Amino acid sequence: MKHSIRLRFTALIFAVLAVLMAVLFLVNSFGLERFYRRQKVLDLENAYHTLDEIAASKGTDSTEMEELLRYYSSRYNITVALVDSANSKLLQSTENGKSRLYQRVQRYLFRQDEDGKTLVLKKTESYTILQAYDDGSQSANIDCFAYLSDNQTLLLMTTPVANLKESVRLANRFLLYMGALTLLFGVFLVWGMTSRITGPIRSLAAISEKLGHMDFSVRYRGQNEDEIGVLGNNMNSMAEQLEIAVSELREANRKLRDDLAHQEEIDRMRREFIANVSHELKTPIALIQGYAEGLEDGLCEEKEMREQYLGVILDEAGRMNKLVRQLLTLSQLESDKLDLNMEVFDLRESAESVLRKTKVLAEESGAKVSLEAPDTGISVRADAFRIDEVLMNYVSNAFHHVEEGGEVIVRLLPRGERVRCEVYNSGKRIPEEDLGRLFEKFYKVDKAHTRKYGGSGIGLSIVRAIMTQHNMPCGVENCPSGVLFWFELPRAVQTNSEEHK
Repeated sequence: MKHSIRLRFTALIFAVLAVLMAVLFLVNSFGLERFYRRQKVLDLENAYHTLDEIAASKGTDSTEMEELLRYYSSRYNITVALVDSANSKLLQSTENGKSRLYQRVQRYLFRQDEDGKTLVLKKTESYTILQAYDDGSQSANIDCFAYLSDNQTLLLMTTPVANLKESVRLANRFLLYMGALTLLFGVFLVWGMTSRITGPIRSLAAISEKLGHMDFSVRYRGQNEDEIGVLGNNMNSMAEQLEIAVSELREANRKLRDDLAHQEEIDRMRREFIANVSHELKTPIALIQGYAEGLEDGLCEEKEMREQYLGVILDEAGRMNKLVRQLLTLSQLESDKLDLNMEVFDLRESAESVLRKTKVLAEESGAKVSLEAPDTGISVRADAFRIDEVLMNYVSNAFHHVEEGGEVIVRLLPRGERVRCEVYNSGKRIPEEDLGRLFEKFYKVDKAHTRKYGGSGIGLSIVRAIMTQHNMPCGVENCPSGVLFWFELPRAVQTNSEEHK
C-alpha cells in the first residue's frame, strides 16, 4: 500500500503531540510570567482580607494575628508588618526582613518610584499593589500597602519575585528536551500499539483483494469482538454467499453450455437426418419414376421386360417401405413411446431362431456358422421381440460383411448377473475412425456395399435405441481377423409358470 493506515495513524499522533508541545512551549514563554505575577497579587489580596478580618475581631496584638503572620511567611514567603500610622510605631511584624521592609515603606511613602523602577499592579481605595526593583538586593519584589478597617493601622506586605525570564528559558529548554523524548517514545509506542489495530484491518484488506480476484476460499480468522470483528464476520458471511452464488452461476452456465451444445447437436442431427432420408429416398424414387415412365411410354412391350420393370418398381417400393418402418420404429424407441414387454426367455432359443431365419444369407455368403452357448440355455429378462431384432441386425450384418469362405460365430457368455451376446464375422476390419460413429443414424462405412445388400444405415441405430431402453450396453470391436458386435442382458431365474408357457 502506498499510504498504510498504520503509518498515517502514527503520523497523526506525532503531529498531535508536536502541536501540543509547541503550544506548551508558547504558553510557557508568553504566559508564565503573567500568570506568576497574577498569582502573587492574588496571594497578597487574600492575605490583606484575612488580616483585616482578624485585626477587626481579635486585635492587631492578638495571638491569632501572630500565628497568621508566621503562616504567610512560611507558606507564601510574604514579609508582613503592621504600623501605627499616628506615631509610626511597629505593631507586628515577621522576624525576617524588618529593616528591609521598613526601608521599602519609607521609599514608597516619600520617593514614590522616582527612579522609574516601580510598577503599580493594582490599586483600590483600600490597598495598592506594586512591583519594585531593589538595587541593594538586585531583585524584584511585589509589595502591598494598605490601611486596615480602622483607618489607622498600616499593613505592609512584600514577597520576592523570582527571575522569571531565566526561569522561563530554563523551563523551555527542559520542555524541549522532554518534548523530543516524549515524541520519540510516543511514536514508537503508537507504532507498536497500532499494529494490534491495523493488523486486522490489513487482513481484511487482503481478504477483500482476494475476493475481488474471485477467490472465495479466504476467511477472516480474528477474534476481535469490536466493530472490526463484526466486519470480519460479515465478510466471511459475504464470501460464503458469494462462493455459493458463483458456484450456482457456474453450474448454471455449464448447464446452459451443455444445453446449447445438446441443442446444436440435435439441430445438426436433424439436418443430417433430413439430408440422409432425402438421399436414401432419392434413389428408389428415381428408379420407380424411371421404370414407371418406361412402362407408360410402352418401352417394354414384351411380357418378360414388363415383369422385370415391375420387379424393380416393387423392390424399390419395398426398400422405401422398409426404410419408413425402420424410421418409425427408431422414432418411437428414441421418444420412449414404445413400452417394453419385459419377460423371461431363453436367449439360446432366440439365437437359434435367428440363425434359422438367416440360413439363406449364410448359404449365399458361403460362411461357416456356429453357435457357442451353454447347452442348458440362458434365461434373461428383456423384451424378446426387440432382442430378436437386435440379434437379426447383428447376424444379418455379419453375413453381409463376412469374407468369402469365412465364419460367423454367435457366442452367449454368462458373466455374473449378466449375459454377453457376441456376433463375430471374419473379414475386413472397420477403420478406427468409424468405430465411434457406427451406431449413428444413416452412417455407413461402405455406402456402395451397403446399397448392394439393401442396408439403410438405420439398423444399428435401432439396436442402440433398444439397448438404451433396456439400460444395457452394446458396442463393436475390431478383432485381429474380423469384427465383433456385442450387447449385454440381465440374467433371470425362470419360474415354473413361465416354463409351461
